Amino acid sequence: MLDWNEYRKQLMSRVGELGKLAPDTVSGYQALSLAGKKTSHLDAKTRELIALAVAVTTHCDGCIAVHTAEAVKHGATREEIAEALGVAVALNAGAAMVYSARVMDALATTQPN
Repeated sequence: MLDWNEYRKQLMSRVGELGKLAPDTVSGYQALSLAGKKTSHLDAKTRELIALAVAVTTHCDGCIAVHTAEAVKHGATREEIAEALGVAVALNAGAAMVYSARVMDALATTQPN
């Protein structure tokens, strides 16, 4: 199993290196990351649960490492995290269903009648 705490530390170190080489890229990312926090329509725990679901759908280990720790820090329970992950699973299945319909559409236009 991956040591997620060690991975998170290594990741932050590498992002720090990137920040020195491409400061505008990292500061642009930080601006995007902080933008949602300014409205206060969602609490921090809810934002982190959403982030975890998105991390799963985008296959981002770094996001998983960071947002799992943040979700727990903001009081998310194992059950709440599992429910958020269930949403990610359902959306991925839904996306596969939608794209399967697209294949059927493409097939209908390429098959002779």
